[in-house]
Amino acid sequence: MSVKHALLALLETEPMYGYQLRAEFEQRTGETWPLNVGQVYTTLTRLERDGFATGEAENAEGHVIYRITEAGRDEVAAWFTTPVARTQPPRDELAIKLALAVTVPGVDVGTVIQQQRSATMAALQDYTRLKRRAVGADPRELAWSLVLDSLVFGAEAEIRWLDHCEARLRRASREQASGTTTPNAQPVHERAADERTPR
Repeated sequence: MSVKHALLALLETEPMYGYQLRAEFEQRTGETWPLNVGQVYTTLTRLERDGFATGEAENAEGHVIYRITEAGRDEVAAWFTTPVARTQPPRDELAIKLALAVTVPGVDVGTVIQQQRSATMAALQDYTRLKRRAVGADPRELAWSLVLDSLVFGAEAEIRWLDHCEARLRRASREQASGTTTPNAQPVHERAADERTPR
């Protein structure tokens, strides 16, 4: 997540100080990704250093008010119009856990999958309940609703993937029992490279 760009986008709406920025960010995203106020101020210092924001005189309460610069506006515009890169997937703890579980002796992979499916189903139910309450024409309500949509779709996709993993494990177990084995799968990054290479 780009905290830098999120804060710049908020500053584009109006000048704010650190605590205001944190509150605005968390309100608009439903506190899904809480920000540490120290992280906010560290980011503001970098934005000022890079010429994307300026810290102005303190207000009556002693808070430094930050204002976006023209370079900052250009940076936000570029961020909004540039797709999020998928070339380097983020680390997925669950995928790593299952990849290791199938290779470490003594791990009951079926139980790992079942426990995760139960936890993900519970999270999906929570998101769905929250989604019923997140209705309204206010842009902030819409923002929170879109975040919830992302969480719901992500949980649904995770459940489908877990079902797929379970089916693959059953098939591999049957093949092993019958003595038929399939060749090791080619790593995804090698497969992708092969598919890009013209033949």
